[in-house]
Amino acid sequence: MRDTPWWLAIALSGGLAVALGAFAAHGLQGQLPARLLAAFETGVRYQMWHTLAMLGVLAWRAGQPLRGQQLTLGLWALGMLLFSGSLYALALSGIGRLGMITPLGGVAFIAGWVMLAFTALRAQSASGKT
Repeated sequence: MRDTPWWLAIALSGGLAVALGAFAAHGLQGQLPARLLAAFETGVRYQMWHTLAMLGVLAWRAGQPLRGQQLTLGLWALGMLLFSGSLYALALSGIGRLGMITPLGGVAFIAGWVMLAFTALRAQSASGKT
């Protein structure tokens, strides 16, 4: 299967999001200031939502592979790394400057959603359906 690396990455991302969410709830509770704990939890939430969205794109790709789907997946993976990763690092280290990376991840997430829309529109016009 040509998408095996994506399936593996998504499986690992989902498992990691669950583990990090549990870590936040049980290991970080009372250990971090509320604002840093909230930042960590935001990273977990965005990682899980985009992991689920990636599952949907891969399911669509199984029946109708399109080039834009790969770019969507890549942008969301980059978004998880930059957005969620920077929030995890910020919360655990307390280094506020790491927060400057977070918006870049947000831009990658948004770009992925825009690419998904373009891909869907292209697929619809290519099939001749409205």
